[in-house]
Amino acid sequence: MTFLYIVIALVLIFDFINGFHDSANSIATIVSTRVLSPVSAVILAAIFNFIAFTVFPLKVATTMGGVIDPEIINLTTIASALVAAITWNLLTWWWGLPSSSSHTLVGGLIGAAIVSSGIKAVIMAKVIKIVIFIVIAPLLGMVISFLISSLVIYIVRNYSPSGVDKHFRRLQLLSASAFSLGHGGNDAQKSMGIIWAALIVTGMVTKNDKIDNHLWIILSCQAAIALGTLFGGWRIVKTMGQKITKLKPFEGFCAETAGALTLFGATHFGIPVSTTHTITGAIIGVGAHKGASAVKWGVTTNIFWAWILTIPISAIIGAGMFYLFNWIF
Repeated sequence: MTFLYIVIALVLIFDFINGFHDSANSIATIVSTRVLSPVSAVILAAIFNFIAFTVFPLKVATTMGGVIDPEIINLTTIASALVAAITWNLLTWWWGLPSSSSHTLVGGLIGAAIVSSGIKAVIMAKVIKIVIFIVIAPLLGMVISFLISSLVIYIVRNYSPSGVDKHFRRLQLLSASAFSLGHGGNDAQKSMGIIWAALIVTGMVTKNDKIDNHLWIILSCQAAIALGTLFGGWRIVKTMGQKITKLKPFEGFCAETAGALTLFGATHFGIPVSTTHTITGAIIGVGAHKGASAVKWGVTTNIFWAWILTIPISAIIGAGMFYLFNWIF
């Protein structure tokens, strides 16, 4: 039972770091366009992170909890995956790279599960769906933001730049709130799914039970990600908000709206996606209106490499942690 408490604590630490790491996704554009101060922005994001459970059904949690078979693996497997995810998240935060907390966790789970129980412990159908959306999520964000910004540019074509900025500074409050809601809805549920898997492993619940009946799981995960967001990841804010492309308020609005719509759709269908990938694609889609030269492809290439390497590196760390824990304990 003590080990279960340790695993739950690790999940909440991961969830906190997820909010800390990914807060940049929610607030980078609104801070970089100077619509809100960093402090005001993280407070706004944290509030909407927390209340997300009142809006979205817990389909993502169910998917995430089913990435590995909880009837085959053990708590050491889950603990190893969490330590791997926390390690990679902190490293990429330190380097200022907006990598995916979601895929870090998936990679850790895959690596630890394979070395502990073999490939049969990994539910490949769910892993493949998640991996496919490494490509689909940023592409959707990019296409939707390009279309929204095209429409906005057409609508405001006869307005002065100062007038456009004035209106979209207000509208960006709505778009940033929507994106934070989507972030809290999709990302906090991933942690809920891992706690749920741990409870199944220990026999405290069954597969036929429902997470909805355990409010403490929902509230603790939503609170952890919201608290993490309050502390913010300023290194990544700079990368996301300024280094990919310079943003004006209307461009920030378009990127956030596109990102929010993508997250809402993915969460509705129970697909764990990367908020990082989604908003990065949306920012690139907005920047594309100013020509390919407006997007700083050197920075973007580094981000793409971080995406590609996240799952395999996290899997290796997860496997290593499993061997280490077995050796220690």
